Amino acid sequence: MKRLVVTADDFGLSREVNEAVEQAHHEGILTAASLMVSAPGAADAVARARRTPSLRVGLHLVLVEAWPTLPADRLPDLTDGRGLMRTDMERLGLDLALKASARRQLAAEIRAQFEAYQATGLPLDHVNAHKHFHIHPLIAGMVLRIGRDYGMRALRVPREPRDLLRRAEPGFTPKPALDTAPWAALLAVRARQAGLLIPDRTLGLAWSGAMTPERVIALLRHLPDGLTELYTHPATAGGFPGEAPGYRYSAERDALIAPEGKAIVARSEVRLGGFSDF
Repeated sequence: MKRLVVTADDFGLSREVNEAVEQAHHEGILTAASLMVSAPGAADAVARARRTPSLRVGLHLVLVEAWPTLPADRLPDLTDGRGLMRTDMERLGLDLALKASARRQLAAEIRAQFEAYQATGLPLDHVNAHKHFHIHPLIAGMVLRIGRDYGMRALRVPREPRDLLRRAEPGFTPKPALDTAPWAALLAVRARQAGLLIPDRTLGLAWSGAMTPERVIALLRHLPDGLTELYTHPATAGGFPGEAPGYRYSAERDALIAPEGKAIVARSEVRLGGFSDF
């Protein structure tokens, strides 16, 4: 059986993102969204989610490059001079290994984000992390431990089959994920041991920010059996604070509402839903 979760990351980042999420759910194949609880548009995102109970919403943990939930002065090892989470992921990963203070601060911030999500009253469909930073073994341990206290039942594991990408776009040569693949494999083992639902594969890694209609349609045509998560970054337009340079936000929104994509899902008898539906 082909089961598919179609997720929008960065829900709450801006009104443009929130509008695209709502549109793509009502008019297209989007089934889930991952909420940044402390982003500028979070309150608007929560309001939209409350009036759209069929949209499955999860927590998009922000541990790098965006707004923390705790005050920055409580996170001196994790934030920069602007009050945002640090952007130097490699150095931050090393600091977490070497500094107990950094680990304590990160655990507190992760718990604060789960608390903020719980306060919305929305059911927790899934958990993932901005830039997939939860594959870091120390962070993974914190997320697994803390998430259990808040009813976490599903977790993204960022593993993308290269052969599927080549079938979807002949001539494309995906780069091997040599630096992340071992940690993603370890995360899969730990998540299963914790009794969590994880996808068999996650699509959107190689083409992050460029999940165009052509690519999404091709991936849908070659969708394997099992549970697949296809994640995207839709918005009605760019130009908002926190946007990723070069991301084709409106094209990703268009990919989710393309009539051909909806027709392929219907013809292929793909079961759409959020993680909680499976």
